Amino acid sequence: MSYLLPHLDNGWEVDQAILSEEDRVVCIRFGHDWDPTCMKMDETLYKVAEEVSNFAVIYLVDITQVPDFNTMYELYDPCTVMFFFRNRHIMVDFGTGNNNKMNWALGEKQEMIDIMETVYRGARKGKGLVIGPKDYSSKYKY
Repeated sequence: MSYLLPHLDNGWEVDQAILSEEDRVVCIRFGHDWDPTCMKMDETLYKVAEEVSNFAVIYLVDITQVPDFNTMYELYDPCTVMFFFRNRHIMVDFGTGNNNKMNWALGEKQEMIDIMETVYRGARKGKGLVIGPKDYSSKYKY
């Protein structure tokens, strides 16, 4: 599904995507197109792209091709999703301890829409940290 979503091929394009968007959340998936986790996330992102197009825009970045942000954003996981609004990184508290990024793949379309909507609503109010719509901590997996 990654071929259906726009790719950013260098650091300048990533910066411009974040800087130029004034009214929508910029959702960037950092990872590899061939990674199974990213494939699952890309499919979910593609499914929601049309529905969230009024308040969010989605881009994909290959971390091997564009290594500029790997140390800055600590992109060590196979798949990482980050949110930006008006040139500001928006952190989301998922209950996992890492508020900077989402480093797992979501299979549910509605969950991703809910997360993007929560980020958008919080960012519009000027918040740098929003509380996720669902708690993804490991205590509920057992």
